[in-house]
Amino acid sequence: MQPRYPCPVCQSPQTTLWHTETRKPLIGREFHRCFVCQAVFVPEPFHLDSLAEQTIYQQHENNPNDPGYRKFLGRTLNAVVPHLPAQASGLDFGSGPGPTLHLMFQEHGFPCTTYDVYFDPVPERLAATYDFITATEVFEHLAHPHAVLTQLFHCLAPSGVLAIMTQKPTTKEAFSRWQYCLDPTHITFYRDATFDWMSRHLKAPIVHRGRDVVVFQKSAVD
Repeated sequence: MQPRYPCPVCQSPQTTLWHTETRKPLIGREFHRCFVCQAVFVPEPFHLDSLAEQTIYQQHENNPNDPGYRKFLGRTLNAVVPHLPAQASGLDFGSGPGPTLHLMFQEHGFPCTTYDVYFDPVPERLAATYDFITATEVFEHLAHPHAVLTQLFHCLAPSGVLAIMTQKPTTKEAFSRWQYCLDPTHITFYRDATFDWMSRHLKAPIVHRGRDVVVFQKSAVD
């Protein structure tokens, strides 16, 4: 009998096997779908260990001076800035080996710091409070997004915003051809219905919903 794995986003046990990969190098890798929030996820037996994961991240060529990379991150910057008061301060969570987005916010007059579990692990920064938090191409890597979401929202000041940039799966047929899910570090995938669940769970409306960027705003009353 096929085991049921709890959803890492909403923690519901109502999940089922959705897709089994047939392409190299991940032949046999399973993807399960949650009936409650519609997230698609890779069960823990198929996850990489932290050393293998970090080795892949170190191969990322994220250069703060690369105009193309800045244009890519600009989609998050442009989605967040309209919701910020003057001198708002923020955190770029999961900033990676070439932190860039925090520099772009600073260039726009918004102080911003960074945190990354592998490349900038300063736990005190996760105990501070921010007016905005960004997570660009981070949430698809998370084994426990429910816990991380709760932690980040706790760091937000009243009326603060959380921006998540990640690609969204569509149909099962399209998923079977999708290159994005062939990255062995990509283990959790979010649909619009998933973000709607997160919005209800957090009691935080979605104030921006783009192709790959979603922005939640925390209540003015903490």
